Amino acid sequence: MAAFAYQDSPYAMRADVSEAHRYAWQQIAAPGTWLTGHVRVAIAAEMRAAQQCQFCALRKTALSPLAPLAGEHTCVTDLPASMIDVVHRLTTDPARLTQTWLAQVVDDDFTYGHYVELLSVVVATLSIDSMHQALGLALEALPEPQSGSPTEHVPHNLEHETAWVPMISTPAPPDDDLWQGGTANVLRAMSLVPDAVRLLKVLSSAHYLEMADVANPAAAGGRAISRAQIELLAGRVSAINDCFY
Repeated sequence: MAAFAYQDSPYAMRADVSEAHRYAWQQIAAPGTWLTGHVRVAIAAEMRAAQQCQFCALRKTALSPLAPLAGEHTCVTDLPASMIDVVHRLTTDPARLTQTWLAQVVDDDFTYGHYVELLSVVVATLSIDSMHQALGLALEALPEPQSGSPTEHVPHNLEHETAWVPMISTPAPPDDDLWQGGTANVLRAMSLVPDAVRLLKVLSSAHYLEMADVANPAAAGGRAISRAQIELLAGRVSAINDCFY
């Protein structure tokens, strides 16, 4: 059976949803900008492990996410312990992350580019898995990693003043497809790794709306519910997830 066929879904699934999820799996398995396919798939596996990690559950009850606690993560890969900790924090307690924490995480071997790419894999996998869980569907098997080396592509026109990580101010070739003219910071957030923005756009188009339609309150993307209902659901989910954006 093809990946993301959704034959067991309790609801009819649009074709673009299946296509977007297959695209995401292909991208996660492939070498990225700073990470190999092996590492990218391992990040996805650790994201899943974090949801059953007792140490993460204990840390989330602590007054501070940086409080010293005895214990270790439930991990399922050979990723470095520091990278596993980043994946688990992003998955289980993202609302309490701080710029100070991130500045302590990055170094010569784990740069802001590595962090943004790791974040992209976590976000993509978690969004797909969450939809499966909401529908009572089994999680899709993670893809087999592809061989090859990261591109180490650094985009032009980076600025460092707005966010915790560098972002593109104005897209320039070969990344001028990311957006046209000005755009919201929520789309610029992962632009240090342009392919992360491209993946986000594909999944957002399937799960929410085409980026070009977001600023148009009359646009509903041909969905079965109205735009007002879409935004009500989005706002409620954001509140439950303690989204501070």
